[in-house]
Amino acid sequence: MPRKSLPVKMPILKSLGVADSKVPRAGTLPLRSSRNPFEEVPGLEEEESGELGSLPNGTSCGRRATLEKLAGLAPFRLGWTPSRRGGSPGNGQPRSFLGRVLSPGIRRSSADFGLLARLQGIRAQGDEEAAGEAARRLAFLRLGRGPKPRRASLAERVVPAGEAAPEPPPQVPEPPKVKEPLSVLEILSLIQQRELARADEHILELEAEELASSGCGVPGPPKAEGAAGGRRARDVALLYEALQRELWALVRETLAGPGPGAGAGAGAVAQLGQVLVQEEAADGRRGPGAARKLRARWAEAVARAARERLEAAAPGAPGGLAGQLEALRARLLEDMGVVRGRLAPAYPAGLGAFSVYLRGYHGALAEWLAVAARRRLPLADRYALLHWHNQVYPREVLGLVDVVALENGELGPLLSPGTLRGLEDECVTDVKAQTRAALLRVLQEDEEHWGSPEDQPSSLAQDVCELLEEHTDQAPRISQEFGERMAHCCLGGLAEFLQSFQQRAERFHENPGVRELPPDTYVSRTISLVNCGPPLRALAERLARVGPPESEPAREAAASALDRVTRLCHRVLADLLFQELQPHFNKLMRRKWLSSSEALDGIVGTLGAQALALRRMQDEPYQTLVAELHRRALVQYVRPLLRGRLRCRSARTRSRVAGRLREDAAQLQRLFRRLESQASWLDAVVPHLAEVLQLEDTPSIQVEVGVLVRDYPDIRRKHVAALLDIRGLCNTAARHEILAVARDLELSEEGASSPPRDRVFFADIPVPRPPFCLSLPLVLGRLPLSRLARPSLACLPRPRSPSASRPRAQR
Repeated sequence: MPRKSLPVKMPILKSLGVADSKVPRAGTLPLRSSRNPFEEVPGLEEEESGELGSLPNGTSCGRRATLEKLAGLAPFRLGWTPSRRGGSPGNGQPRSFLGRVLSPGIRRSSADFGLLARLQGIRAQGDEEAAGEAARRLAFLRLGRGPKPRRASLAERVVPAGEAAPEPPPQVPEPPKVKEPLSVLEILSLIQQRELARADEHILELEAEELASSGCGVPGPPKAEGAAGGRRARDVALLYEALQRELWALVRETLAGPGPGAGAGAGAVAQLGQVLVQEEAADGRRGPGAARKLRARWAEAVARAARERLEAAAPGAPGGLAGQLEALRARLLEDMGVVRGRLAPAYPAGLGAFSVYLRGYHGALAEWLAVAARRRLPLADRYALLHWHNQVYPREVLGLVDVVALENGELGPLLSPGTLRGLEDECVTDVKAQTRAALLRVLQEDEEHWGSPEDQPSSLAQDVCELLEEHTDQAPRISQEFGERMAHCCLGGLAEFLQSFQQRAERFHENPGVRELPPDTYVSRTISLVNCGPPLRALAERLARVGPPESEPAREAAASALDRVTRLCHRVLADLLFQELQPHFNKLMRRKWLSSSEALDGIVGTLGAQALALRRMQDEPYQTLVAELHRRALVQYVRPLLRGRLRCRSARTRSRVAGRLREDAAQLQRLFRRLESQASWLDAVVPHLAEVLQLEDTPSIQVEVGVLVRDYPDIRRKHVAALLDIRGLCNTAARHEILAVARDLELSEEGASSPPRDRVFFADIPVPRPPFCLSLPLVLGRLPLSRLARPSLACLPRPRSPSASRPRAQR
């Protein structure tokens, strides 16, 4: 008969059942009524010393329930859930493990957390061994126990169903909670979370506790290693280091990024400012010897951040030092815009945040420029550095930020006066050497083309002006004093160059080989040399005006060299022209001249044709040359007249000669007006001579001679006497009266200075042969010898020999 199967029992669940909660069975976990993990349990040590047995599934029961609770705890909390019962300690608020161990109101130091660290280390060893077994055991227990039954609430147990709930008792106001001080690690956590103002408050409280425990009014050095006061002092020092690291990191981040806008960024900067205010107030309580001076360190941190920003902006900029300076300018404007618009308003007003940032950037920039100035820079980079320092930075950077700081002189100069003076001296020295070498090279290259038969345009003056103006235009933009020094330096180099230019021009015209050049080429080359004068003269005058007073000798030397070159070239051109005109001038003052205008027509035609070539000359030297041609033409016209080439024997001849002179004078006047001659003072010389020849009465001749002597101070009595000889005036008394006018005017002008070269006329006309007295009148024979020896009486014409006068009469 088959055996009837019995239902299978579960011995494990049966063995785990507990009839009496106060008496533990064999093979079960001991439970505790208290929640204190360190409460002593009687009999527990005996169970731990021996083998506690094992569960039916083979799992060892050798671990204590307290360690089971500690196995899953965090380092500083015991995993307390917010759903604790109302009667538990803390009234529903989670309390830490050390908070339950230590008495309330005592701050947990860094040494207290060493206990948890050691406990955590011991607990971790057992966790690694039984992690898998504990997980399986707990899962099996939950399977055997089934779902957790719902427990009636307190209201359901107290009030039966169907009855009204009683009125709740009146609430009793809770006593004020005692604020629990934060631990060192909790303060450190606040610092790491950038709750800087709150963390600083707790640090100040911790510092006050340390001062109270040490019994001194100011913080002192930490005590021995085991002393609680020394440990707290070290905690304060370490927290301050962590706080400052976060503060200065915040300073760097707000500048390196786009800047704090709304929200957390502005709030973090505001907390930074609040920390500075709190620490400044605390420094007043600490005293001068123990002050932490966080405000000064904040300024240093701003300067370091500014230095990093500027150093990061400059190296990658193209264009050498000028490009780097432009990158610095852009970075300064960008960062100062962020400071003005976003950072400074977030700080407390009493800190003067904008001025601190401005001084920080100013100092960082001063260091950068000082390093750059100590390097051996090329001339262009030194110009760029000086211009940026003196003009760009004050106008385009400081001029847009803080005018008040500039007026108070808080910033100071970027570079010291000695450094600036050294840079300027190096610039002047380099310019002096470079310009002189470049000017001589340009002159040598241009001189090589002077003797070439090809007519090539010259750019000598333009090249010289560009070489010098490159420096004379930049220096005044840096500073007025530097502009004066540079102008004096360039003017000295220009004077030396013009002296060399004069010497080479003289050698060129003295060289016999240049005569072999075609006339047009020679004239064109001479005009090119003359055209160098006006721009170089204007440059020398401008440099002399800008330069210091000691620049005047250099200006005079430059002007003298240019005048010599101009006069030389004008004389060469005039000589070439009058060599061509000389045959026409030889035909003047002849018998044929009275009835024919052929000679004067040739003069006018030749001058008009040559004037076309002279038009290529600059205006100033052209006017000077035309005036000289005007003067020399009239000198050549009057010279044969005063040399006695023509004699007037009658009034009719004198009238014809005077009329012819007036016609020629009018034609020459029209010619030179067409040539734009400015020597209008020459227009009246020939008409005056014609009037002296035509007038008959002595008083009228005296008046005309007086006008002639007044307008042309270089006329002498010998010229007047020669003119009287031409008109045939042999009356001794009349001659004496006329010559007396010339003599009186000469005596009145003896102390006066001689006329300038461009106003000389009669001085260039050779003196006629001295007159010879043929016979003396009876009246003169009674005069004493002293009166006869006077030159004014030796005025009679020398008698000509019959042989010399006969051919002239025959003609």
